[in-house]
Amino acid sequence: MKRWLESVKQTRIAKSVIYFLVGMATYPGLVWFNKIKIRGTENLRNLPRKNVLFVSNHQTYFADVITFLHIFCAVKWRKENRLGVPYYLLNPFTRVSYVAAAETMKSSFISKVFVWAGAITVKRTWRAEGKEVRRGLDPGDTRKIGRALEKNWVITFPQGTTTPFAPGRKGTAFIIKNYKPVVVPVVISGFWRAFTKRGLKLKKKGTLLNVHFKEPIKFTYEESVEVILEMVMDAIEQSKKFMMQSKHHLITALDK
Repeated sequence: MKRWLESVKQTRIAKSVIYFLVGMATYPGLVWFNKIKIRGTENLRNLPRKNVLFVSNHQTYFADVITFLHIFCAVKWRKENRLGVPYYLLNPFTRVSYVAAAETMKSSFISKVFVWAGAITVKRTWRAEGKEVRRGLDPGDTRKIGRALEKNWVITFPQGTTTPFAPGRKGTAFIIKNYKPVVVPVVISGFWRAFTKRGLKLKKKGTLLNVHFKEPIKFTYEESVEVILEMVMDAIEQSKKFMMQSKHHLITALDK
């Protein structure tokens, strides 16, 4: 029975139904109650149908991923840098999976629904007495992501947390080095203002939501894991350099 359920949840029909229902429920929050600005979808046009890894900063548990799914479906219908009328949800782009912490995906019924929509659940950290004592992905989790890349696009958040400028985790770099995917960096902003931390409820209306798909990062795949991770963190604008720039802008704004 368990094996049968695993196969069913990955079928195109099951994912299409979930994408349609979730997409229709979340569309107003992205377009009507807030304003979404999308850039760089031209960088998605000629991507292969598999072995593509999207790396992004992270601001909510679910709204970030849901927005990416909206955009991928719209791009399938030849929309560029916009969503428009959501008829694209009638025949969505379903060849996409995303990496999520197993603890998060077990927390509620809606979380389990998202697992059916293509989540790759991983144990990103071990905790002892409320403190993180291990970072990264274990080999089993890495293999799960590798298998997903063999069939789909995969979305991952290298920081594994919604805390801005948190350090990246080497698991992402190991995956890039070992599986050699096309790596598309994404930078988002505004989601933490508009939505609650889980990303399923509106917190503030009238927020500008920014999503920027950059050109794929050029790797030789011979770089060290440390160098790969540094390149990724720079591309998603979460490295120390961007943290210092953010602090500078904040200090300048307060001085005015």
